[in-house]
Amino acid sequence: MGDYGLLSDRHSAALVSRTGAVDWLCFPRFDSAAVFAALLDDRAGTWTIRPRGPADSTRAYVGDSMVLRTTFTTPTGTLALTDALATGPGDDPHRLGAHAPHVLIRSVTCTAGTADITVTCRPRPEYGLVAPLLTVCDGGVLARGGPAVLALTSPVPLDADGEEATGTATLRAGDTLSFALHWAPLGGPEPRVWGQDELAAELAHTLAAWEAWSRTHQAYTGPWKEQVHRSGRVLQALSYQPTGAVVAAPTTSLPEDPGGVRNWDYRYAWVRDAAFTMDALWVAACPDEADEFFSFMAAAAASGWSRAHLQIVYGVGGEHDLTERELPHLAGWAASRPVRVGNDAWRQPQLDVYGELLDTAARFEEQLRSRPPLCAFLAGLADAAAEAWREPDHGIWEIRGEPRHFLYSKLMCWVALDRAVRLAGSLTGDGDGDGDGGGGGGGGGGDRLGVGGRAERWRAARDEVRDAILAHGWNPAVGAYTQSFGADDLDASALMLSLTGFLPADDPRVLATVDAVDARLTDARGLVRRYRTAAGVDGLAGEEGSFLLCTFWLAQAQALAGRADRARAVFERAAAHANDLGLLAEQVHPRTGEPLGNFPQAFSHIGLVNAAWAIARAEGTAG
Repeated sequence: MGDYGLLSDRHSAALVSRTGAVDWLCFPRFDSAAVFAALLDDRAGTWTIRPRGPADSTRAYVGDSMVLRTTFTTPTGTLALTDALATGPGDDPHRLGAHAPHVLIRSVTCTAGTADITVTCRPRPEYGLVAPLLTVCDGGVLARGGPAVLALTSPVPLDADGEEATGTATLRAGDTLSFALHWAPLGGPEPRVWGQDELAAELAHTLAAWEAWSRTHQAYTGPWKEQVHRSGRVLQALSYQPTGAVVAAPTTSLPEDPGGVRNWDYRYAWVRDAAFTMDALWVAACPDEADEFFSFMAAAAASGWSRAHLQIVYGVGGEHDLTERELPHLAGWAASRPVRVGNDAWRQPQLDVYGELLDTAARFEEQLRSRPPLCAFLAGLADAAAEAWREPDHGIWEIRGEPRHFLYSKLMCWVALDRAVRLAGSLTGDGDGDGDGGGGGGGGGGDRLGVGGRAERWRAARDEVRDAILAHGWNPAVGAYTQSFGADDLDASALMLSLTGFLPADDPRVLATVDAVDARLTDARGLVRRYRTAAGVDGLAGEEGSFLLCTFWLAQAQALAGRADRARAVFERAAAHANDLGLLAEQVHPRTGEPLGNFPQAFSHIGLVNAAWAIARAEGTAG
């Protein structure tokens, strides 16, 4: 899966292989049924533009954009294939993709010599269930079947007699041919065949729009600048412009265990992942997107601001019901079944989400001014954390086993209450008063949440949570903070004790936990596992790979502890698993090094950004 590059118009996403195959495309949203899904089954649709005969390929994103260019070198000439999801009209970099026309553009240019190309387009809407009727039209092919109509623009004649449209062409130096696939809903305005000049202009505009966003949003100048900026663009590419939602990944069912059952749909807006994304964009980009994100969260949870109504994941349009189902007609990546759409994690109680949202709010506290409904929403989260922190839950890793008293869930309830107290302005000075904490938004400055005396109740609950973690989270026999109260198993999420400011990074208990994770949860490659699946905590069969986010957490914890050299080494090990385009998967196979899980993964790019920032600060090179 590391063979693929990502395209995005901030509505939907496509994955393009280095051989010129679009093997994944969802229109008109990230979570829509795929038009091309050869990623999960060769029969489920693809669109290839490639040289005829043998060719070597290299590729890169064009400038500071998400426009992909693949260069093919053949025995007779060189071709440059430029791919983009059109972002549409509009010159405001703060609203990138606001008017995306749902068009995939593919433009091929012969830059030297001559070369033959072959074009094969085999759309299969509804994840391969529909084989649409193809009819040749002036300038291309129309595909009708299922809930949409597709218009394929082709400047070369195509044969559409069977279930696919095919054609060939010869290009000479200086020749350019532009193709496009335009989606439209059945019963709406018809999609159309585009002119060559129109496509050239649309492609140029999309490139300029991405570069304008990068130019106005990305100011980080510390170490690994290019990787941080690339990660920032990937996170922006995974955001849904109409609502401000952020998807965890643009794909479904890419396996964590090849041939196994750990295959999930990640095309939704997890509260946790989206909050982490906002934090990373604070480093990698400017905070404009935070306004959209908070507005989305408040609207998505608008059925009631009690904990009973705050789900841990929503659809990108704010949908609540994400009921999971299987697609038995698909073989799955590397025969990994089942292929799933939807995600039943929406039903789970996960107490950490209160902390992640309030921690992000504290970072972007200026966005709270003059927004009473949002402040009421955040105050309700703090109330929920104060009420629910004693309960067991399914934890950050969304286990499908029995609920437990997970350390990380308790920790993030503490974070929720700590940040709420700070935002309310009930404490002054360092905002903590006990010398043990640190992170989060500022203290003082008035009652930002407009909650009056409720802040004292939050403070009392915060101290109770803290006492419980100190009393029950530490396992003296293990010599570390463990996965859950009373457990012997390690969990990489314990690294967040210092990252959240719960304990100082040089506290002996924190250092012991960091060293325990480093020694006992790392694989032979030096990458960190979330936990040991053999313990059975997650209720699933099989194993999983090492987790890149957790590896970046280790680098960040080492940096905060003043161990900059160790932090750099860990960072480099994790970052080395990006593909040639700088894209990171969720996990890495501990033996083969192959990428695992949905791709590219927001969590991994978030981890890279935050670890780079922590190391820059530790070395005094942050910029």
